[in-house]
Amino acid sequence: MALFAYLRVSTDMQDVNTQKLGVLEYCAARKLGVPEVVEDTVSSKVDWRQREIGVLLGSCVAGDVIVVSEVSRLARSTLQVLEIMQAAANAQVAIHVVKSAMIMDGSLQSKIYATIFGLAAEIERDFIVQRTKEGLARVRAEGTVLGRPPGEAKTLALDAHARKIDHYLELNLNKRAMAKLLDVSPNTLYQWLRRRRPEVLGE
Repeated sequence: MALFAYLRVSTDMQDVNTQKLGVLEYCAARKLGVPEVVEDTVSSKVDWRQREIGVLLGSCVAGDVIVVSEVSRLARSTLQVLEIMQAAANAQVAIHVVKSAMIMDGSLQSKIYATIFGLAAEIERDFIVQRTKEGLARVRAEGTVLGRPPGEAKTLALDAHARKIDHYLELNLNKRAMAKLLDVSPNTLYQWLRRRRPEVLGE
């Protein structure tokens, strides 16, 4: 029997370490052994068959065990969780879920549990999205302006090239040639001149 720890890796290293610790403690408590750690860095929006969980299931043989911290680490939707579980059942591979102390081995009971936990994770994500939208709406209603403050910026990207631009102006270069030398669009140069050297534009 081969034993694997499947971890969903994100930018939050504390979360990743928590997943790993939970899985290792689970394996030790049940005397399953030390698992081979498989880290998945591909976005969970990508179909599970194209992620590490798909590759792992494709390489497993009957009797192998995959341990995951919670159902929501497998996929983002109930349907995908069920597909993964079905693929594992077909390969006679058991998936242990640490958080719910559940073993998904293809039995009817494990299918029911997978549906419940997968659906719960999906609903929770919907709640998070909804709470975020409501929070933003509340902030706007209170008069807080989100994003960059209105009005013109105090500093411009071409400010660092002011001397160079003045030199080009002294040489009477046309604006398109100046923009090309500065590696910016003519419009960007025009906007800078309008703000900083309006006299050359007759403004």
